[in-house]
Amino acid sequence: MATAPAHVAHAPLEGAARVWGTIALSAATFMNVLDSSIANVSLPAISGDLGVSATQGTWVITSFAVANAIAVPLTGFMTQRFGQVRLFVLSIALFMLTSLLCGLAPNMTTLILFRAAQGFVAGPMIPLSQTLLLASYPKAKAGLAMAMWAMTTLVAPVMGPLLGGWITDNISWPWIFYINLPVGFVAAAITWALYRNRDSATYKVPIDAIGLGLLVLWVGSLQLMLDKGKELDWFHSSTIVALAVIAVVAFAFFLIWELTEEHPVVDLSLFKRRNFWTGAFATAIAYGLFFGNVVIMPLWLQQWMGYTATDAGMVTAPVGLLAIVFSPIVGLTVAKVDPRRYTTFSFLVFALVLFMRSRFSTQADFWTLMIPTIIQGVAMAFFFIPLVTITLSGLTPDRIPAASGLSNFLRITAGAMGTSIATTVWENRAALHHAQLVEAVTSGSSATASAITGLGGTGFSADQVLGQLNRMVDQQAFMLAADDLFYASAVIFILLIPLVWLSRPPKGGAGASDAAAGAH
Repeated sequence: MATAPAHVAHAPLEGAARVWGTIALSAATFMNVLDSSIANVSLPAISGDLGVSATQGTWVITSFAVANAIAVPLTGFMTQRFGQVRLFVLSIALFMLTSLLCGLAPNMTTLILFRAAQGFVAGPMIPLSQTLLLASYPKAKAGLAMAMWAMTTLVAPVMGPLLGGWITDNISWPWIFYINLPVGFVAAAITWALYRNRDSATYKVPIDAIGLGLLVLWVGSLQLMLDKGKELDWFHSSTIVALAVIAVVAFAFFLIWELTEEHPVVDLSLFKRRNFWTGAFATAIAYGLFFGNVVIMPLWLQQWMGYTATDAGMVTAPVGLLAIVFSPIVGLTVAKVDPRRYTTFSFLVFALVLFMRSRFSTQADFWTLMIPTIIQGVAMAFFFIPLVTITLSGLTPDRIPAASGLSNFLRITAGAMGTSIATTVWENRAALHHAQLVEAVTSGSSATASAITGLGGTGFSADQVLGQLNRMVDQQAFMLAADDLFYASAVIFILLIPLVWLSRPPKGGAGASDAAAGAH
């Protein structure tokens, strides 16, 4: 049987080649991250044009997420067979092709199929872009390289909804996919020109078909359960129960098979390393908390505070400002400062921001809402790079793609779970607060009588008055529910800090040198 070839370290790029390499790799990453969020605001237009309901239209998002979650942990395996550079460029090329096909899709079924293909081929791009970027820089500048890369991933999620909305309103929705073509072509061409002679050695390991099949089964079932749970009322639905059972059983068989297989499709032995599992789980849980709150904030503003989509975007967009300022500082100093200290600081700032939000009321003005968002940028700058440093510290370069893919998979899955859990808890807490608030709305209450008299005087009928009262109670109930969610998230961030300190400090900055993947 063939043995794995020894890893060959290439000299860092110099001068203009390094600059162009950074631009190309960052552009590919930007395109990938942007595409995961740009379609969200275009769903009404897509559903209307293709003649389907809004509920069916959400499969445009779901299909991409499910396929992407399946592909990401396969990065290490595919890298062994194809090489880092060839796989990365092939991933970009196929991403461009599937983007074109998505724009040309004549009906919803075809669009969903092409979106699933797009999500799958996008899987290796995030981890491999970081792997190649780190190989382009001297070890002393590895932290700076990570910071420069991270800045693109902070801007893309903010630009996605804004750009998607503008394109949909002013051109047409297929162009949210067509814009990937020029960006992808430039990124692929520059990457191939600079890196084709720097590819990693390939190793024709046997394809673990059973492991791959089990991975597709349990990840696909889990993602579908998370994406459709709220819509189908969770475990009151037989569909959700069936998906949950399939996911649990398939996952159990997957673990047993992969731990005993000689050439596993996912390298679970990485979890034997303390720094890997502590860093990966801390990243995943924190990202799930962060992403859940990112989803709730604009929903609350638009549904209950009277904000337009553009205004809600203006409140949430500044999160990247201080992150862009502080990321280079973190990158330059992460090799000299214990990354556990930086991560602890990040979690404390996240907790502070969420505590500030837990004090919101329906009287909060624009600046009261925006200030915590601006402060949150500091937490983000000190979050990604130190945790990646911890997660991948001490790993040999040939294991970094596998570790990157696996840690990214945990983060993506946690993001999906965070979204589902946050929206469900928000609505459940709102129902509880609504029930408690209406107990005070009685015929004997002077406040109730005053409100009814005031509303009646504006010309509302009796039913309309009661409808307005119910709307006011709903507004307060959802505000209190959002406050509960923000407060609970702040507490969990504090409780996460000890997990980070279970890791060992990277020696001599080696962790920063090896940090080749992990967060966006």
